[in-house]
Formats: sequence, structure tokens, C-alpha cells
Amino acid sequence: MGSMANGTVVAIVGEQTDDALATLDGLAGVEILALQGTDPALATRRIAAAGTPWIVHDADPLQHVAAAWVELFEERSTLGALEVEVETALAQFEDGSALMPDYYIVLDPQDAPGTWRHWWCGALGHRAPQRVLASPAPVTQRDAAIRRLLTTLPSSRPWPDPASWLPHLAFEIPDRVGLRD
Repeated sequence: MGSMANGTVVAIVGEQTDDALATLDGLAGVEILALQGTDPALATRRIAAAGTPWIVHDADPLQHVAAAWVELFEERSTLGALEVEVETALAQFEDGSALMPDYYIVLDPQDAPGTWRHWWCGALGHRAPQRVLASPAPVTQRDAAIRRLLTTLPSSRPWPDPASWLPHLAFEIPDRVGLRD
């Protein structure tokens, strides 16, 4: 399931992703891809085609899984909806039309609504804690927080195969997953 891209792939998620990507503009060795809302297969091809040491984008291959998980635990959706999103994501990973980033940078997770915070810092972050990193959202175009984070990405074991953990998400109950604040 490893990355098909040549460089390190970083997905920036949360509010203000456009502003966060803009703070990296002009940085040598970084390809910035605004892909949010793009078809996953097209986003994956664009990421794979990048030839820089870092590929930073705003397309989360698990966005539908995350939304279904949040809605399930907020009692706005059913287990069936989560199961469908998990099956879809696993099929996309399997056929190469979706790509797990090497790292997620979550903007202002402390300000995210409770269940979303539990998704980022718990259900997802629990799988590879060194690969889900918090960052303040940029305040100005020159904000260097994300630039600094890119230069100090911790090395750690890669993501476990999504097939080994995505199907069990319904049992990852908010407030009970390895949360780290």
C-alpha cells in the first residue's frame, strides 16, 4: 500500500487549508496541489506525477470515511453508511485510485468539534501517532509553522495497511481511543 509518489506526501486537513497551502508557495522542493473536491483517482494521479521531495495537498482520501464515522457517533447516520464508505475507500486503495498520505497535518484540531477532534487525534491518529501532526492554522501568508513542521517530520513506522483497521472503525468509540492532547 506504500506511496506511489516519489516524495513525502503530506495532506493538510481542517479549516483554512487554502491559507495553509499558500504559506508554502515558492518553497524549494515542495509541490503544492490544491485537490480538495477533485475526483480521488485524478488527485492520486497528480500526486504520483509530482517529482519533488515533498508533495503537499488538501485532498483527504478518508474524508468520506471520516464524515460517516463522525455522523455515526453523533447519531446522524447508520453503521451501514460507515461500512459502505469503508468498503469504497478500501477498494480505491486496492486499485490504486486513492493514496494514503505519508503524513496528515491537522489545522487547529483543538478547535474542531468534539467528534471530529476524536477522529483526527484518536481513531486516525491512534493508528500511526507520529503521522498525524497538529499545527496552528496560518495567521498570515508568511506564517512559518507549517514550513517548520515539514522540515521536522518525525520518522516512524508507516501506516498499517488500511484493510487491517478501517473495517474496525465502528468500534473506535470517541473518548475511548488513545487520545493525546
